[in-house]
Amino acid sequence: MGDLRANLRAELGAEPGTEVVVDGVRLAYDDAGSGPALLCLHAVGHGARDFADLRRRLGRRCRVVALDWPGHGRSGEDAAPASAQRYAELLGGFADALALDAPILLGNSIGGSAAIRFAASRPGAARGVVLVDSGGLDRVDALARAVTRTMAAFFRAGARGARWYPRAFELYYGLVLPAPAARAQRERIVAAAREMAPRLAEAWRSFGEPGADVRALAAGLACPVLVCWAERDRVIQLHRNLTAIQRIPNARLERFEGGHSAFLESPEAFDRALGRFLDELGVPRHAGGEEAR
Repeated sequence: MGDLRANLRAELGAEPGTEVVVDGVRLAYDDAGSGPALLCLHAVGHGARDFADLRRRLGRRCRVVALDWPGHGRSGEDAAPASAQRYAELLGGFADALALDAPILLGNSIGGSAAIRFAASRPGAARGVVLVDSGGLDRVDALARAVTRTMAAFFRAGARGARWYPRAFELYYGLVLPAPAARAQRERIVAAAREMAPRLAEAWRSFGEPGADVRALAAGLACPVLVCWAERDRVIQLHRNLTAIQRIPNARLERFEGGHSAFLESPEAFDRALGRFLDELGVPRHAGGEEAR
């Protein structure tokens, strides 16, 4: 059963064969296309395969790099629990290992929070940041702490093997990624529900801690920022994050149909918004020669 679950988890992640060790953690990643680097950071419980279609579509304009966070996809386990702070630490080492020069960061959910931390800790190191339903921009108040405790308990039950968990997780992900365009990846995520439960429990516990709040870091970002939000997001609700978004300098907010990941759920609209942002950053169209693998 363990091998089967690991295989299900691998189906969410990067293609086999490319990896690097950062701070003792084996990180798998996809790397294809030509042009400036677009470094893609997935949500907890997902994987680098979230960006496979985007990589194919952008392969002649950007070098699209998408990693699997520890314990996700084909990456190895980490001695430290999952959190945006830990992921940002690994992100710095990953970017250095691949010699990524001023990448454009695209972060979804916990990946967005990690992107903010990276860009804030290394001024000038990011050419631009794309935040997709980003974590860390909501206040960690009593309501947020109650929700994160409840969600962490839900995922701990899944990690313990609760019989009701797979069906409950399936219903939950019908709300997280409701759009038909995301169906294939949603089904992979649901299939790996038990395997990913421990990482989800760790991450949701971290979301309720004071250190999860990166609003001040976001307000200090100097690079251009594109904020993309799915209007039906019930996990990270836009109305609770608007004030923080409005305080980010050089930021523009784009709204999309969907539940949590616009690049999966509204790919055509997302591509148009991202294309305009790349234009603003001076990224040439069809910069490279070959299509992405």
